[in-house]
Formats: sequence, structure tokens, C-alpha cells
Amino acid sequence: MNTLFDKIWDSHVVAKVDDGPTQLYIDRHYCHEVTSPQAFDGLRRRGLKVFRPERTYCSPDHNIPTVNQDKPIADMVSRQQVEQLTKNAGEFGLTLFPLGHPRNGIIHVIGPENGLTLPGYTIVCGDSHTSTHGAFGAVAFGIGTSEVEMVLASQCILQAKPKTMRITVDGTLSPGVTAKDIALYIIAKMTTGGATGYFVEYAGEAIRALSMEGRMTLCNMSIEMGARGGLIAPDEVTFEYCKRRPYSPKGEEWEKAVAYWRTLPSGDDAVFDKEIRFDAADIRPRVTYGTNPGMGIAVDEPVPDCPSEADEQEKASFEKSLAYMGFKSGNSIEGTKVDYVFLGSCTNGRLDDFRQFASIVKGRKKHPEVTAWLVPGSWEVLNQVKEEGLDKIIEEAGFEIRQPGCSACLAMNDDKVPAGCLAVSTSNRNFEGRQGPGARTVLASPLTAAAAAVTGVITNPLNLI
Repeated sequence: MNTLFDKIWDSHVVAKVDDGPTQLYIDRHYCHEVTSPQAFDGLRRRGLKVFRPERTYCSPDHNIPTVNQDKPIADMVSRQQVEQLTKNAGEFGLTLFPLGHPRNGIIHVIGPENGLTLPGYTIVCGDSHTSTHGAFGAVAFGIGTSEVEMVLASQCILQAKPKTMRITVDGTLSPGVTAKDIALYIIAKMTTGGATGYFVEYAGEAIRALSMEGRMTLCNMSIEMGARGGLIAPDEVTFEYCKRRPYSPKGEEWEKAVAYWRTLPSGDDAVFDKEIRFDAADIRPRVTYGTNPGMGIAVDEPVPDCPSEADEQEKASFEKSLAYMGFKSGNSIEGTKVDYVFLGSCTNGRLDDFRQFASIVKGRKKHPEVTAWLVPGSWEVLNQVKEEGLDKIIEEAGFEIRQPGCSACLAMNDDKVPAGCLAVSTSNRNFEGRQGPGARTVLASPLTAAAAAVTGVITNPLNLI
């Protein structure tokens, strides 16, 4: 029997090129302001319209400020890109959630919360973390700008079919261990290239127990181990999340959709190209110590030595990474002074993430030497935070919640961590300069980020639960 991935892929094949790629139909296309301008220019040069405009949804997110969004964007480049997205959406008849719109936010947050992301879909966006949407049992992956143009023009894309891998996490997670910790654990075990060429299905008791927000976090990070994408079989948790969303099917169409979605999970006899298993009991709260997401340890573990089998180039890279971060093999990074804390991004900018953060800071105070940026992934998330009273808990602890956007994830807007400063971040990448030129990033869960924010140092969140 076919895997979940095979079922979706095969049902979307339009044509196959002999000894070449597959022409794949795309159900949903997301656009933001950074990777789309050249694609629209390409359409103009060729005199083409968008083939199926109702399939594409746009939202500015990468370059937008997270304060004073009611005022003109100060940075000229950012302002031009956001204005160009507005122009392109209007000219080509696409749905746009502009800055200030109640449905505006990070594209990988607003797609699911509006019911635009659904099980069985093929989904693309000019952004590597499109893999987020795989949490719904969708085949979702990032594409380049030339491919964005291809999808706009034809609603199809040329792709080589990836191999399949199933990663099963058996057992039950310990208290204080989150989906982000699962992701960082798996990436450290797999390495940043361990899933290259594969589409990964996550399975097992620990995965089924995750909320949809947790599943999105896990699938979001799939790309960091080289995978083309990650996905999780849809189940009752998925259906409940999707139900009554603004764009989800209604009435009889909903019943038909759910009936189809129930046929999607991989069967007991499904064959994967590779199978990997992990035990949930082995996963503890984690942090990164280097400059890629695979360089991770449990918070209470020492920084490891470079693997003995590494070649000279790998050893040099390892040492360079530690030197950049200011860490040494054998030393603990627990207790390291923290300058910035960032809660947000398409990885951890949802309601569950704010709940986790609030659970730690409740009754405590922000450390006076920590600058904290708490950025919801959308206006809807911000509204939910307020409805639950989490904003009061967070503000009483001395924190301020900013306006939605990608923020400090990637230093393309005003939220940049200064050179030399160390940030504990809930985002997805810790490359050199990722959060600002010379900035040092330690990736962590919302619980670990909150623990750092109130103690002023890297802290095991289990000590505060």
C-alpha cells in the first residue's frame, strides 16, 4: 500500500517527463513580499495572467515592522517590497491580506488558521519553511522564484519525486518537553543532511499526542535536516482544528472532505525507503550550541567534542562555529548570560507557544538585563492571546507583546540582534548573522526561552515548572 506522501503526490500528477521530472498540480500557493516580485515581472514580460488566481493567497510578513504598523514603513527597501506585493496582487486578481488586515500575519501561520491549508493538498510557497503545512497531512514544500512564476502561470510545477522516510517517535514525552525539543533532538541525531532527498512522515505515539501547533513546529523544522518536507497523517485532532475555519469546507462538502481525508494515512503495509525510530523518553529540553540547527544538546549536557570521524574541513568548521558562539567543548552552556530572547516566527509564534511562555513567566519578572521580543505570528494569534488573558500574565511579568510579523527570525526587518549579543530564540535557524550581523543564536523551545527571559541566563525550564 502507498504511503501518505505517495497517495497525495500520485493523485496530483498531471504528466511525467521521460527520464525527467513530474508535472505536479498545486492546490494552494502562498506568496509573500520577498520571493515573488521577480516572478510577477516574469509574467508581465511574457504577457501572461495568473492561471488560477483563486488558488494563490498573499501576505507581507518577512520585512514588515512589528511596531507602529499603522505608520509608513521607514525602511525604503522593505516599504517598496510590501507596496509591490500590494500592486501585484491587485493587478493579477489575487487575494491579499495587507499590513493591518485582521487576517495578516506570517504566511505559514495564517494559512492553517484560516482553513486555507487542508489535508491532501499540495502546497508551495517561495519559502523553505513551507514544510510547516505538512502537519495537516499535506505535501508542502518551498520553491524558488522561477518556480513561483511557473505556478502562477500554470498552477503546476516540475518536480522530481523524493524518496520517503518515516521517523517514528515511540512512547510519551516527559513533562516540559515540547515539539521544538523533538525537532531539535531529531535534527541533532540525523544531522543537517541526514534527510536530504527524502520527504519525511512523522509517526508514533509521541507525534499523535501533539497539538496541531506542535505538529506545525515539528514539520516546520524538517527542512533543517535536509528533507524536502515533512508531514503527519491527518486524524481527529486535524479535523477538529480545520472545522469551522473561514475557508474550510462547509456542510456536505465538509463531510465529503473528511471522508476523503480518512483515506489518506499510510497503511500498515506501506513501504518507506527508510525507517528511523526514536524513544520519546530520551528527549529532554534542548538548546543549540553551534551555528546550525543540528548542533544541539540537552540543556544540562556539556558541549561535545568534534566527532572523531570528522575530516579536517569538518573539524575546522566545528571549531569556527564554537569560536563564533563563544562556547568550548566540555563546558556547560547552562548559566550562560543571555542578552535577547525572541518568542515568535513560523516555528513558534502560535497560541500554544504563548501559553507555554506564559506558564513560565507567570508570577515572575523579566530579568532587567534581557531584551525580549514577543511576536505573535498573526493578528488572530494576538487576539487569542488577549482572549485567554495571557497578555495580562505576560505584561505583569514585565514583557511587551509586539505586532505580528517574522520579526527577529531572519534580520530582514528592524528587529535585529546586535553584534556579539546572545539570543535565545524560538525560531528555526542559528546560522552566523541569521538574527543580525554578528549576532549569536541559541535555538530553544518557548519554555526554555521563557526560563532565560526571567533568569537572565540559559536555564533548564524544568527547574521552573
